[in-house]
Amino acid sequence: MQMDIDVATQRPHRLIRLAEVKYLSGLCRSAIYARIACGEFPAPRKLGRVSVWVEAEVDQWILDVAQTQKGGNL
Repeated sequence: MQMDIDVATQRPHRLIRLAEVKYLSGLCRSAIYARIACGEFPAPRKLGRVSVWVEAEVDQWILDVAQTQKGGNL
């Protein structure tokens, strides 16, 4: 079985739940969903009745915010 690897971090792709998204981003639930509505945060996927995010997309959003705040230098 071949695993899809995130080349940037050399780890397998993971799906994460809201609690971990909140922890990683430092945002509360309402701020996450407000940014999703504006197109400023990765949208979740539905996995049955559960919403999950692709961890690599959240990680990329964090890097983008950090680069914007630091003027492009991370």
